[in-house]
Amino acid sequence: MTGFRSGTIALVGRPNAGKSTLMNRYLGEKLAIVSDKPQTTRHRLVGIRTSARGQMVFYDTPGVHKPLHQLNRRMVQYAVDALNDADVVCLLADATQKFAGGDAHMLALLEHTNVRRFVALNKVDIVSKPKLLPLIERYAGSDLFDEIVPISALDGGGCDTLLDFLFEALPEGEPLYDPELFTLHSEKFLAAELIREKVLHETRDELPYTTAVVIEMWEEDERKNLTKIHASLLVEKSGQKAILIGRQGATIKKLGTAARHDLEALLGRRVYLDLNVRCEPRWRESNRLLSDLDRGLFPDLLSGSYGAKSSMRS
Repeated sequence: MTGFRSGTIALVGRPNAGKSTLMNRYLGEKLAIVSDKPQTTRHRLVGIRTSARGQMVFYDTPGVHKPLHQLNRRMVQYAVDALNDADVVCLLADATQKFAGGDAHMLALLEHTNVRRFVALNKVDIVSKPKLLPLIERYAGSDLFDEIVPISALDGGGCDTLLDFLFEALPEGEPLYDPELFTLHSEKFLAAELIREKVLHETRDELPYTTAVVIEMWEEDERKNLTKIHASLLVEKSGQKAILIGRQGATIKKLGTAARHDLEALLGRRVYLDLNVRCEPRWRESNRLLSDLDRGLFPDLLSGSYGAKSSMRS
């Protein structure tokens, strides 16, 4: 394929910079869950955009922050590893926030990369130009970046320009993955993430970081075009369990209904969803539980039967 480009692009930055929103826009898929809470993304998510001119493999990474738990330490390591693995790095910065210590730390991390680097100043749809100019000058003064592109991942402003810069920075080569795939993650992992998104939305600030989702059972009934999913919501304290369940089960019923709707759109079939809440004290410090959650990312890579195809788009 003469002129065909293919490679990996790490989307990195501080928490809540808009990395997941941008990747979802580029994929035309809702792959990464999105909320207004920092640290929503917990793993390196892989999204694949294939067109006639090339294949772009995006790494959506957790926001880089000061880790307080074993879970957070793993999250930050996922982001750092993505920096080292990618062909191109795109730093997303929240243009509504002043440049601070966390931003300086991101620049220090990028100094150690030997690939082409870009900055996307996100959320410029709600920032005045006079406030944006000092930020542009600050990043330009670092001499680290090929281009600095103001964008709005939410409404799409500047995103096509950024996409072209990122694409042209990729090496020429064959596709890395099956062009029909839009991710390498399993349906089970995507389902767990969709359920967790509903937990974040329904509980708001009550349970921001202390909940995880484990798929306990997954059964396919081809005759009924039905998938049966039994999932556990992990919390650390009994009081958190009560919040998730809600008065007379109202909260867990509401988030279960919302999750089932999205799961049916994702899977293209009817879904029976059963949720229960399980108290696992200090699960964020448990290497065993965290490793079990990590294994859900790419469970079938060795067999070659991995990934979700574009035909699953909602």
